[in-house]
Amino acid sequence: MNKEVIKKRINAIRNQLNKCRINCLVLTKPANVTYTTGFLGDDSWAVITKGRAYLITDSRYTEQAQKECPHCKIIRRTDSLPQAVAKIVKKLKSVKTVTVEKSASLADFELLKKNVTTRLKSVANVIETARSIKDNTEIAAIKKAAQIAAQALRKTLEEVHLLERDTRYEIRDTRLKPGITESELAGLLNLQIRRLGDTNSFDTIVAFGPNASRPHHQPGKRKLKKKDTVLIDFGVKYKGYCCDITRCFAIGRPTAFYKKVYETVQQAQTAAIKMIKPGVKIAKVDAAAREVIRKSGLPVYGHGTGHGLGLEVHELPVIKPRNKGKLKAGEVITIEPGVYIPGKLGIRIEDDILVTETGHQILTHYCPHLPSLRTKKC
Repeated sequence: MNKEVIKKRINAIRNQLNKCRINCLVLTKPANVTYTTGFLGDDSWAVITKGRAYLITDSRYTEQAQKECPHCKIIRRTDSLPQAVAKIVKKLKSVKTVTVEKSASLADFELLKKNVTTRLKSVANVIETARSIKDNTEIAAIKKAAQIAAQALRKTLEEVHLLERDTRYEIRDTRLKPGITESELAGLLNLQIRRLGDTNSFDTIVAFGPNASRPHHQPGKRKLKKKDTVLIDFGVKYKGYCCDITRCFAIGRPTAFYKKVYETVQQAQTAAIKMIKPGVKIAKVDAAAREVIRKSGLPVYGHGTGHGLGLEVHELPVIKPRNKGKLKAGEVITIEPGVYIPGKLGIRIEDDILVTETGHQILTHYCPHLPSLRTKKC
């Protein structure tokens, strides 16, 4: 990550810590460590004090940390992370209280309590709140992740003969490859993402037919039929930043009911996206999507309408009915309404949206909606 960006973040975090009267913050959450230090490895903590930022790692990551974290003092530990924190604090005479993230596990907190001799307390969402507002480098990374995801999906559909090459989603010949399983299709999509040089931001969901009524269905051995429906929920992680996309489509001629549900979900998503701009109540964005589905007579989904997106696939803010907050410029959120009817179908459409100073921008426009993959005559 850009050195100046990390320096600016650390200074902003210090200002926030001063306001909260925190003079030593221990970061244990990987995404928060990455945001604060630029470190992309695992099994490492960060410590932020008034005068310095420390990254605690081990011999596996020392070389990587030295390259990625020029603004941090690298501590190569030979014992546990809590013991390493205790050694740092012991040298800092001005630190009277050590504050650790509430997201830390109980086991880690107890070990810190055992090893740190000063007062120990916890705090929630100090870094997460800062992370919710993306800078230009973060937005660019999410855009790139979305572009790669669209390319991977297209190549996967071409490979399994659901999409003719070089037609820009104008389907001329499905040349359907019957018998592919959900698990195989998910694996092929994951492979395409790897071929493009990146990784998944979460486990890919592929659901055929009625399996799509389960929002977090795990791909299995169910085979694709000549006339079927498909739900794909997937994402790419690029330079640490995630995208999150869901697309649904029919193989062969869709039923009238499938078309009705698809159009309703698309209208619900459009209604919510139109609401997005700084200062709008989050609950109103959520309500806009639910109202469209409610008026259609279809069952309203039980999950949130969306969530923040960044270093993690689920961040602040959460787009749900009881959220009393308002949207802010710089936030990147998903909008993903759905309709789920057990034993029949499930349709969810998900896009990633940037809240701009004057409204919003759809970051996933590289990945067009695919309501139907049916043969068309030239």
